[in-house]
Amino acid sequence: MNFKEKNRQINKEAKITLGLYVLFFIWWFAFAYGIGLKDVSEYHYILGFPSWFFYSCIVGYVMISALLAFVVKKYFKDIDFEENEEEAN
Repeated sequence: MNFKEKNRQINKEAKITLGLYVLFFIWWFAFAYGIGLKDVSEYHYILGFPSWFFYSCIVGYVMISALLAFVVKKYFKDIDFEENEEEAN
């Protein structure tokens, strides 16, 4: 893999990572503040947790972990950075 291909792959991986982080933040924010702004007496509970916490923190974490595992296996590549040192000499 030459320098341009490595650079392109690194940029692609960085953009994917940033996109997934933004997606997770939006998910977390929407559930935490969307459901969580109700009066405490109106909360619904799932497994003992308020629904806003369950969906934003627990379901969100499981979802993003599964999505990250899939993306890493499908789109990320192992890049040998020591090749560049040999090419430069």
